[in-house]
Amino acid sequence: MSQLIGNTSAKLLNNHRPRLALTLGDPAGIGPEVILKALSDPEVQQNCDITVVGSKDLLVANYTRLRKINNSQPLVNPTDLSILDVPLAGEILAGVGNAVSGAASFAYMECALARILAGDFDGIVTGPIAKSCWKAAGYNYPGQTELLAELAGVERFGMLFVARSPHTGWMLRTLLVTTHIPLCQVPQVLTPELMTRKLDLLVECLESDFGLVNARIAIAGLNPHSGEQGQLGREEQDWLIPWLEDQRLLWPNLQLDGPIPPDTMWVKPGQAWYGNSSMENPHDGYLALYHDQGLIPVKLMAFDRAVNTTIGLPFIRTSPDHGTAFDIAGKGIADATSMKAAILLAAELVCQRVSTNSLP
Repeated sequence: MSQLIGNTSAKLLNNHRPRLALTLGDPAGIGPEVILKALSDPEVQQNCDITVVGSKDLLVANYTRLRKINNSQPLVNPTDLSILDVPLAGEILAGVGNAVSGAASFAYMECALARILAGDFDGIVTGPIAKSCWKAAGYNYPGQTELLAELAGVERFGMLFVARSPHTGWMLRTLLVTTHIPLCQVPQVLTPELMTRKLDLLVECLESDFGLVNARIAIAGLNPHSGEQGQLGREEQDWLIPWLEDQRLLWPNLQLDGPIPPDTMWVKPGQAWYGNSSMENPHDGYLALYHDQGLIPVKLMAFDRAVNTTIGLPFIRTSPDHGTAFDIAGKGIADATSMKAAILLAAELVCQRVSTNSLP
């Protein structure tokens, strides 16, 4: 990830180091461990000012435990961190997610969001939470994305997954049109209006957060072979292709390709990721119509370094693209690569947004 911060961003960092709030996530999961590991990295320390939002005593306890397991692994001492302390309401056991841990992770989010809306931070990086623990604590949200959007008063938002290849440096950006809904509901939920909202969000994000004005965007079909001219499903013929033709007229500066058969849309990204082809450059952004259509290829290529980015918010939000991993919590073996990537991407996006907003 050493190439993540570009020249423009690096110049901005000299004058305005991004101020990031970093939530622990579920305190019974691997969030505390990957945070202690990621914040020990000099690259992270140099590129942003971070305040951890969580329980200080729990961080200290995790640090002590991890030091006993392996005294040579890179960890930052919690006493050297800026911590916005949110005390726990009960005992937390590593690997045991429950209502207490769910309530704690929810409190971390509320605290961080209140402070960022007050202007104390430029962005927020969220540790992984367990939706089942939120529900056990009485909070019925599909995930952190929906909570952030609600408390920020935002109705237009999306889940963009970003990853930079360690092999070639190419950046994959995948936006989901639908997210956490059963597969059988996808054809009913997908509408031209929803597609327009998500495409608009992606275009705005590529321009403001990545500096891509004339983007090339790939749009997936819904059915196998994109419907095979109506033989394998009618959605493409009935409304997806006409919708896409209208969008091309509305966005003459963009290259909108699709609907691309879902099984072949990911060939070029895979080649760009691993650097095993001389084919033309892949697209700047990918619009996937449902959860697994977009996330199976993302996690296949970038499971340990993909970043979940919420777009449409009035601030930058990123999160590592992995869960709480209760099964390995407290064992000292959690990989902090995705957490580090989430922090560095948040810093880069803050700088790019500042740069874009400062243009005449």
